[in-house]
Amino acid sequence: MKFLLRFFGFLFTAGTILFLAGLAAVAGLFWHFSKDLPDYSQLQNYEPPVMTRVHAADGSLLGEFAKERRLYLPIQAVPKLVINAFLAAEDKNFYEHGGVDYTGMARAGVAYIQNFGSNRRPQGASTITQQVAKNFLLTNEVSFTRKIKEALLAMRIERTYSKDKILELYLNEIYLGLGAYGIAAASLVYFDKSVNELTVAEAAYLAALPKMPASLHPVRNHARAVERRNYVIDRLQENGWITAADADKARKDPLAVTNRSNGAHTFAGEYFSEEVRRDIFERYGEKKLYEGGLSVRTTLDPKIQVMARKSMVAGLVNYDEQQGYRGAIQKLDLTSDWGVPLAEIKSLSDISPWRMAVVLESNDQSARIGFQPGRELGGAISKQRETGIVTLEGVRWARALSGPYKGKTPTSVAQVLQPGDVIYADPLFTKDGKAVEGQYRLRQVPELSGAMVAMDPHTGRVLAMVGGFSFDQSQFNRATQAYRQPGSTFKPIVYSTALDNGYTGSSVLMDAPIEIDQGQGNIWRPENFDAGKYMGPMTLRNALRLSRNTVTVRLAQEIGMPLISEYAKRYGVYDELPNYLAYSLGAGETTVMRMATAYSMIANGGVRVKPTLIDRIQDRYGHTIFRHDQRECRGCDAPEGWKNQPEPQLVDRRERVLDAMTAYQITSLMEGVIQAGTGTALKDVGKPLAGKTGTSNEAKDLWFVGFSPDLVVGLYVGYDKPRSLGRNAQAGHTAAPIARDFLKLALADKPATPFKQPVGIRLVLVDAKSGLRATPGQNRGVVLEAFKPGQAPPYYDPTLVAGTDVIDGTQQAIPPDADRAVMRSGTGGLY
Repeated sequence: MKFLLRFFGFLFTAGTILFLAGLAAVAGLFWHFSKDLPDYSQLQNYEPPVMTRVHAADGSLLGEFAKERRLYLPIQAVPKLVINAFLAAEDKNFYEHGGVDYTGMARAGVAYIQNFGSNRRPQGASTITQQVAKNFLLTNEVSFTRKIKEALLAMRIERTYSKDKILELYLNEIYLGLGAYGIAAASLVYFDKSVNELTVAEAAYLAALPKMPASLHPVRNHARAVERRNYVIDRLQENGWITAADADKARKDPLAVTNRSNGAHTFAGEYFSEEVRRDIFERYGEKKLYEGGLSVRTTLDPKIQVMARKSMVAGLVNYDEQQGYRGAIQKLDLTSDWGVPLAEIKSLSDISPWRMAVVLESNDQSARIGFQPGRELGGAISKQRETGIVTLEGVRWARALSGPYKGKTPTSVAQVLQPGDVIYADPLFTKDGKAVEGQYRLRQVPELSGAMVAMDPHTGRVLAMVGGFSFDQSQFNRATQAYRQPGSTFKPIVYSTALDNGYTGSSVLMDAPIEIDQGQGNIWRPENFDAGKYMGPMTLRNALRLSRNTVTVRLAQEIGMPLISEYAKRYGVYDELPNYLAYSLGAGETTVMRMATAYSMIANGGVRVKPTLIDRIQDRYGHTIFRHDQRECRGCDAPEGWKNQPEPQLVDRRERVLDAMTAYQITSLMEGVIQAGTGTALKDVGKPLAGKTGTSNEAKDLWFVGFSPDLVVGLYVGYDKPRSLGRNAQAGHTAAPIARDFLKLALADKPATPFKQPVGIRLVLVDAKSGLRATPGQNRGVVLEAFKPGQAPPYYDPTLVAGTDVIDGTQQAIPPDADRAVMRSGTGGLY
């Protein structure tokens, strides 16, 4: 008995020693791994890299910029269905354990022993908390050391943070494939939905992705993806989180995903979106742009943007088609399936409704074409083949540039299209605008390019921007990056300089030959467009209306190029304008954006505006970090609401670039350009408009810049490698009609508001040719001219003593008919 007692005592002592030794070993092990653990307290202030989202003025999504597609969603905003789906797939006991699931660890240990030596990856036993520890603080190394550190960190995290906080971090950090991090981004990427709109089947599929997103690709591994999704649905039902009926319906739902584009989400907004991206990059740098989670509200008006693109593209295409058909893009061999090689050809993705096609067969009356097949989410070429018919009407424009049919209107489709020709086609429309079923029109990507900007003149907000025919073809933004000669659109800058320094619209200069000695025997002889023809003495109004170059050069010579250079700098057209008289005719190079901004300052009465594509930028927390409109609003923040206090007032401290009366005078002169000058194409708009055409040297660039009281539009057309558009090319015939078509659409529902007349301006009837005050009873050949105080021409009265006159005297009688015409048309019209 004593022996047994001694033996058991020995065993107890030995066991105690071994237990204490094991405890000490475990404690030492914990100490060893704990001393190098990363600081988990950083999770409290964790800021994940969140994508920047850019919105149009109406709130619609314009674009997203990120290296990792991620949106951060607070746990309170995550639907219970989505939470349950991830718990069912990853950690159903999440809300019960303390960070480590010991049962799961034991199961994983048994599996490891069974698979030892098989080169299989060890089975995971990580809880959601452990995954947070690994994703945020550790690496993906497969080792016992990492698993021990992961478990230690998980327990510490559980003691420090709430379960909801841990789950929030997990759901926003986890990678779910296709570049999407977190459930909010994944929901958009896979289904183009917010998480609140997800069905049971969709939530289950997302919850299935964390362990192996690449292996569960919805197209490449469709069957496996459905199997894993259904497994999650089974677990949801097993845990009582969905009903049997809901589970049965979810299993039967097809796994159909909607691939969401990374590019601009607003049609025709690609150039605008890219310009915003550059702006943010310059302001805040790359990290803030792609990871800062900024919310950017832009100035883009989607409706006006579509109008601008439609008008610009139509103008470029119309000009290009007038030059003739250059032939097929390339040739295909039709002996095998034509869809595969056609799908491999790069087509422009942003010129809808144009589609790339191959001619399958052709005859006199028509050609059968096969359209380029699309691609599925995984990149596989669709097996569907769609065909259509190009009719003779659809190729009427396609005059050949060479060969036996050169310059002739086609009388047969086969003269234009041959089997194997790769072309573009779009639906054929009737004259009343209806698409003809199954019939298409041959199209050709224009060689000519150009740019357009539409702007609010009062704020500088850019409402629309077209940087070229196709962003997919060229990302070079011709509205902001292309420096071109503005030609005669620069003349209003010259004339406003003169008007601001004592000249009037009735001032008379000579339209006659002029020679400028530029030194070293170099004589410059500027000519008008109709070379060799001169009109003699003429008013500044008529000189601008008819765009007479020799008058402009004489005017620049009188007022001096240094003064014009100063005004050009005020307007922002040029940073520094050389003091050569040729620059008064627009020989310098500038951008469409700069010209539209300059005209905005005229349209708004002479106040400086800075062009902007961005109204406001907010950080990830909703704090405004940039606002374009810096005007002070006194009384806008009344804390107690309306208490009969004075109305809020906007305090505008912007610099004045031009006298308000001068701005009205030059506007009046440019109205004359529209009514009876080089811009008469815009009369069809039927609203008060002012503007100027511009044809650069050798017609390499054709411009129009103009405005209504509340909208400015500037555009140019020209080849990217400048060359003449033709001997007879004129801005009034090419650029002005594009502006007309745009303004017809943009101003269709706007009232015919006249330009605001500033206080002090006096309107006087003058003889349109001489600029002298109209004689009593004269009602033909007169114009209503705007004068500043003391500028109006003398009023002739035969009863006065010779040698005297009356300046700004009694208002003479205006013929009733002429008066009514003036009131209808505003200033600038001839009567």
